Amino acid sequence: MSWNASTKRFLSIAGVVLLVDIVTKQWMLALIFEPPRILEVTPFFNLAPVWNPGVSFGVLAGNPLLVKIAVPLLALAVIWWLWRQLPSLGRWQQLAAGLIAGGAIGNVIDRLVYGRVVDFVDLHLAGWHWPAFNVADSALSIGVVLWLYEMIAGSKNPPPDRDGETGEIS
Repeated sequence: MSWNASTKRFLSIAGVVLLVDIVTKQWMLALIFEPPRILEVTPFFNLAPVWNPGVSFGVLAGNPLLVKIAVPLLALAVIWWLWRQLPSLGRWQQLAAGLIAGGAIGNVIDRLVYGRVVDFVDLHLAGWHWPAFNVADSALSIGVVLWLYEMIAGSKNPPPDRDGETGEIS
């Protein structure tokens, strides 16, 4: 695949997500993981050290071999598929693909380096806590929602031509 505008856009978005994810995780590892402590930021938001051995919301945490091998392979397969789809995607789906890829790579790196994912964002209300998450998880979630929205609502942006440009004036 050539390095056209859609490829550059995809790689730029994925790269920014990955960079922000790595920086925030390293910062949190130093700030709240060693020694473990919870920082109350607002009445509904804490920074809390959570090692997630599973996938989303701790699913499959009881099957570490599957998580360690199958999940990274699946993530890489999805990224490859997204890469291959770029020529036929509109700009919003290219944005979504970059968010998904950057988030997936961030969490795959954690699994390879730590054997689990570094989570630290703790949102809560009246004693109820949303499962802890990180920047990669946020990017993945936003990317999937954006992708689904584009599938359902349809994009007003035409798919890019062979050079990756739609011909629209930005």
